[in-house]
Amino acid sequence: QVRLVESGGGLVQAGDSLRLSCTTSERSFSDYAMAWFRQTPGAERDFVAAISWSSHSTNYADSVKGRFTISRDNAKNTMYLQMNNLKPDDTAVYFCATIFADSNWKIHAVNERGTGTLVTVSS
Repeated sequence: QVRLVESGGGLVQAGDSLRLSCTTSERSFSDYAMAWFRQTPGAERDFVAAISWSSHSTNYADSVKGRFTISRDNAKNTMYLQMNNLKPDDTAVYFCATIFADSNWKIHAVNERGTGTLVTVSS
């Protein structure tokens, strides 16, 4: 079981940037593909971005392409989400998770996840 902790959320204005972090003390962090999701109250979970265990492959939701960048540092057991040019529609709780996905980035399972960090973007 992998315990994940997100941080870096906050209240920003449209056009601003934030960097989210997802960290764990588990040594097996580098074994997993990882992803960021976001969720607003009463809504389904939305995929944001994913990264392979080696960082060689990434995938993004269309809504964040060109604005968000996912990365990871396996030596630090940490994954990041750099969010630029934030929009009010980006407001949500963001959480990270270990995932199982195929080579086409179809996610077959969302495994361990953190409790999330709130991002609020004002207009």
